[in-house]
Amino acid sequence: MPIAAGVMVRRIKEKLYAETGHLDFAIGERVVVETEHGQEIGMICEREKLIEKSKEPIGKILRKLTPDDKKRIIDNEEKGCQAHKTIVTKIEDHELGMKLTAVHFTFDRSKLFVYYTAESRVDFRELIKDLGHMLKTRIQMVQIGVRDEARMIGGIGTCGRQLCCQGFLKDFSSVTIDMAKEQDLSLNTAKLSGLCGRLMCCIGYENAFYRDTNKKLPPYGSTVTTPFGQGTVIAASCIKEAVTVHFDDGQSKLVPLADISNIIPRKPGSGVPVREPAPAPAKQSGRPPRPEKPSAGHQSRQRNHHNRDRRK
Repeated sequence: MPIAAGVMVRRIKEKLYAETGHLDFAIGERVVVETEHGQEIGMICEREKLIEKSKEPIGKILRKLTPDDKKRIIDNEEKGCQAHKTIVTKIEDHELGMKLTAVHFTFDRSKLFVYYTAESRVDFRELIKDLGHMLKTRIQMVQIGVRDEARMIGGIGTCGRQLCCQGFLKDFSSVTIDMAKEQDLSLNTAKLSGLCGRLMCCIGYENAFYRDTNKKLPPYGSTVTTPFGQGTVIAASCIKEAVTVHFDDGQSKLVPLADISNIIPRKPGSGVPVREPAPAPAKQSGRPPRPEKPSAGHQSRQRNHHNRDRRK
């Protein structure tokens, strides 16, 4: 069984395992690794361990990054920018329904990865032929999702910090609208969506805490006994582990969970207000209500009866 370390390669930060040999590496160190696509630049993301038989190919770490390698990386980036302009022009010439996100040369420039997004399947066979003749290298088209696109391009989130997917997230986890309901967030899609147009990943960070805490708190509309007397739960705070209780005298107080006892669930149809008070009724102007305008069908039947009476 070979001894291999986890390495992240390419713009999409794909993880693979590569044999370390006699070399010793630290987490975050950049290396040159031999993969099935040629020589690539990677970053150590997982320490060495014994790898059992795997269906995925295992690469080999050749060396640590040298000053000459860094110059080669800069040269590859410049050639990548030129290739990006060429590919955009060719996509427009072929009128393909795809959006180019990024391009990436391998370290030895034996292959060019073209990352794009598309809403449906794209036939880019003619495009690859043209690009192969112009760029003199192998082309591999890689369709990615909008989350991967945001990770590659990067940006600043609504919190004012770097996007989590670009900074530290290694894998994308599922985020649902039920998580926002669990945390009592405003169900406004515009506020809950990130730059990628999907629900923000940070919604799932504290979901386990809110889910467990909500199980401890008494439900909305239930009757509870507190040191101040009996009242009805009208709001809850998971952070403070307390609920707001409304009493018969019209006052409302925030009561910690430790001071609550004798929880009586809310009866269906009891009319107890939940979360928000009922909207106030609209003001009446005092004028008598206008008579309802007869429908078009009713007017048509009236005209038919009138014409029939005239013919008689």
